[in-house]
Amino acid sequence: MKHSRRAFLLGAAATPLLHACGGGPAAPGVRVLRPGMREGHALRDAHALPAPSGELRCAVAVLGSGVAGLSAAWRLAREGMRDVLLIDGPEPDGNAAAGLLGGIACPRGAHYLPLPGTDALHVREILADLGILHGDPRAARPDYDEQALVHPAAERTLYKGVWHEGLMPRHSAASIAAGQRFNGAMAGFAARTGGDGHPAFTLPLAACSQDASLRALDRQTFAAWLDAEGHTEPSLRRYIDYAMRDDYGAAARTVSAWAGIHYFTCRRGEAANAETGAVLTWPQGLSALTGGMRARLHGGRTLDGYAAAISERRDHVSVTVVREAGRSVTVRAGHVICAMPLSVARRIDPALAERLPAHALPATAPWLVCNALLDGFPQEKPGTDLAWDNVVHEGAGLGYVVATHQLTRVARPASTVFTTYQSGWSDAPAARRWLADAGDDALLDAALADLDAAYGPRWRARLRAAELVLRAHAMALPLPGFLDAPARALRTPAGRVLHAHADLSGLSLFEEASWWGDVAARHLLGQGAQNAAG
Repeated sequence: MKHSRRAFLLGAAATPLLHACGGGPAAPGVRVLRPGMREGHALRDAHALPAPSGELRCAVAVLGSGVAGLSAAWRLAREGMRDVLLIDGPEPDGNAAAGLLGGIACPRGAHYLPLPGTDALHVREILADLGILHGDPRAARPDYDEQALVHPAAERTLYKGVWHEGLMPRHSAASIAAGQRFNGAMAGFAARTGGDGHPAFTLPLAACSQDASLRALDRQTFAAWLDAEGHTEPSLRRYIDYAMRDDYGAAARTVSAWAGIHYFTCRRGEAANAETGAVLTWPQGLSALTGGMRARLHGGRTLDGYAAAISERRDHVSVTVVREAGRSVTVRAGHVICAMPLSVARRIDPALAERLPAHALPATAPWLVCNALLDGFPQEKPGTDLAWDNVVHEGAGLGYVVATHQLTRVARPASTVFTTYQSGWSDAPAARRWLADAGDDALLDAALADLDAAYGPRWRARLRAAELVLRAHAMALPLPGFLDAPARALRTPAGRVLHAHADLSGLSLFEEASWWGDVAARHLLGQGAQNAAG
């Protein structure tokens, strides 16, 4: 059956924390992280800023150290610019952050990267610099680090108590035919070229065709397009909804048809040493990439704290940075790359607030990520063996990934971490309120719902600790009309404050965030940013 948000939450709250009889294991330690919540609320409520205790100067200040900010700082460092100050923000690495649980590295956000195509050369250059892509980044089918390529079994889906290989169960002739017909339609879009000569769908979005007939798909929901085209088989639609919730944070009835088709057609990467459709992953998720870029900053300065006010002057930009213990410092920069979500950036930048009214901001989707430390591995149901990505076809969440999967080529470790993801609530504001107000036990039960469905109650005897990460505004929602949203006007760099965030595209993807960071950095390099402010 389909899970409404209310049914899901009530079901989660009704599940006991541990299904153990007397003498069973004690309840695990639960840690709840809410990155950026305190700082975001302080900006929202316009708290008075502490008086600065000093001033720092630099040629370029990068505000935020998520994928966009680190990509910008990496590009500047790679091209020889040394006078750069990276301001970490409330959570270093942003949505690509990672942690350790029981000594095991695990993701707190994004955990994989599809092989980038030649249009995403900026991503390939990062991977080459980090030693993950071998050889020429422009090659059609380069080699990739074998340790980063997901090895079998990559994906499986639990359908009616049996595990099936892949993400869409082929349980009947009708489901197989529906999948083949849908895949054929997507292949047609993937091969299509617009009237302007650009591919219909690729990454980054800036390389996509502007053909009006293609962009017209953005005027309707993906579900409406699927209905009109006859793609209505229930298993197919459930799989499509999973895919939309996974990348966009909402189901097909919510997202743009253009965005939905883009998901299935935009990734063109191939490798000489991997099958089509392969992905890259690490135990710590995409923190392997953000950490790698951070290590390439060649001694560039990093400042803990978050930007709380921006004032653009004739010859410099003044930034107030709030640090721990109620301290602040003024950063005087020749230029600023603001790699912050637009909803946050407009609260600290009066010029942006004038250009981008609050009602023009993209809607956002919340996420709940859980890392569960297990003593050993649960007993498996029939079908294919444990995979890297494990999805419950009728589950409330997005399934779970195994942080130690890349380590199991030789033997399974004694302990492991399963990482679960929850997203795609039908009412995002209500889900945010629930995530903010719910107790630890209810949050844990919600986060573990798919594991309960996959293994039954007894698996929790192996649970030793859990870390929950609540991301209330994790990603922009690509609603119909997102291609022409007002935020797109910020794509052209101008002035001393440049914006670089996936919000400029409206798709919260590594390829998009890194693109805008790269665009901002290249703009400054091209115009010869000053070596010192003012």
